[in-house]
Amino acid sequence: MRSPTPLTLGTIALSFHRAAAAVTQRVLEAHGHRVRVIEAPHEELFHRQARGEIDVLVCAWLPSSHSTYLSSYRDQVRVLAPYYTPYCLWAVPPYVPATVAGVADLARPEVAARMTRTVGGINAGAGISRFSTDMIGAYGLDRAGYRFTPGTEAGFLTRVERGIARQEWFVIPLWRPQYLNRRHGLRPLVEPKGLLGTVDAARPVVRLDALERIHPGALTRMNALRLGNEGIEELDTLINADGLTPLQAADHYLATRPEPLP
Repeated sequence: MRSPTPLTLGTIALSFHRAAAAVTQRVLEAHGHRVRVIEAPHEELFHRQARGEIDVLVCAWLPSSHSTYLSSYRDQVRVLAPYYTPYCLWAVPPYVPATVAGVADLARPEVAARMTRTVGGINAGAGISRFSTDMIGAYGLDRAGYRFTPGTEAGFLTRVERGIARQEWFVIPLWRPQYLNRRHGLRPLVEPKGLLGTVDAARPVVRLDALERIHPGALTRMNALRLGNEGIEELDTLINADGLTPLQAADHYLATRPEPLP
């Protein structure tokens, strides 16, 4: 045991973030650490790390989605190398005709007449939610009757699954990595205004005052871990489609990898 005090691992309360955190937990445990996991919505989680309540945060999407939350205490942390490269998108189910190719097409009268114009998302602090709120006005979708409504992850997932089962025409404010992309073959819409941000780097964030308590080998392993978007979507599918817990998904994933944990 490296430290008698557990390390506190913080994760955003969404399934794919839990997946990345579970792999990180196994890395830390492999080096003798006890790990206490807490989760919270996006902004709150960063506030808690700024207050010293979280040693390791998995993960910050930088620079687009989460830099606004990290900037106030950036000098108090070390940001590690990225686990994966996420990005935000708006998508439609594959049965919506290919003539609906871009966000601007949603405002066409014949398209708007078919679409469900409530664009349902996850919690308001998520980057995709902030971006989607801006897009409604920027593309004139509000004039066509669209509105963005944030919600819970469970409500969002249920809404997408139900809408696809009913063959609804609707817009999905989404991101990669997320298991729905793999499960349903969703088609991204062209978004030429660039309001959905850039491709981010999903990076673990470690408080400087926690570094001396973390085994050097664990830090090295975390800094070298490359899950990739495909890996996160595989983990997320194990959780959401196969019913595994995040730790069970992490164990399954790591057991199938050629390079075991050190």
